[in-house]
Amino acid sequence: MKSFIVAEIASNWEGSLTTAKKLISQCKVAGADAVKFQMWRANDLYSPKHPNWNEIKKSEITFKKAKILKQFADKKKIDFFCSAFYPEAIDFLEKLNVKQYKIASRTCLMKDPFSEETLLSKAKTKKPVIISMGMGGNVNKIKKIFKKNKSTFCYCISKYPTKFSEINWKKAITFNGFSDHTIGISASILFATLKKIQGSKNILIEKHVKLPNAIGPDASSSLDVEMFKVMITIIRQIQTSKI
Repeated sequence: MKSFIVAEIASNWEGSLTTAKKLISQCKVAGADAVKFQMWRANDLYSPKHPNWNEIKKSEITFKKAKILKQFADKKKIDFFCSAFYPEAIDFLEKLNVKQYKIASRTCLMKDPFSEETLLSKAKTKKPVIISMGMGGNVNKIKKIFKKNKSTFCYCISKYPTKFSEINWKKAITFNGFSDHTIGISASILFATLKKIQGSKNILIEKHVKLPNAIGPDASSSLDVEMFKVMITIIRQIQTSKI
């Protein structure tokens, strides 16, 4: 079994390139295969009356910042990619030669501005896509859009945090990917174990990651980098074990 482990940074970089670079560096040390950021325009997705509006606005990744972070990740030899929420972001990320894209659960609903255009733009790249549909959506339509892309669908519950008891493991192990929103490392480790027993050759695990002092809106449901390292170490052991 080979596992591909993604550190979801989300808003935990808190609008600071210094913090973002620390997260990239520490996720590399932890053993992650990739770091994922989110390229949104706050006004497209949220109302200025949102209780976390200031943090959301501050965490917008501009094209300039995306270029800096991609170059830094390249230097650290860790993949950099994004959930992108508007078509122009894909055009720019293509110039940076990202290897893949993430499709967020809310984009699959196609209710946000530019959702369908964004999906079609990602499909046109013919690059691998990682798809979470925790909020629902038309899975047949999504599959049709990405019929020419290598697609990894992730089991996902769009609650932050998700309770361990809410996971339907019989359903979860029908997926090759797991976007884990629980607190702690148990769920990701159990997923890796069950997929190993199942005989899966490749799995993907995505986990929200933060620095220990993070205070943003994603911090309460994110794993600090030290525990992230522990989680990855255990998953790598499972990966190479003989059953």
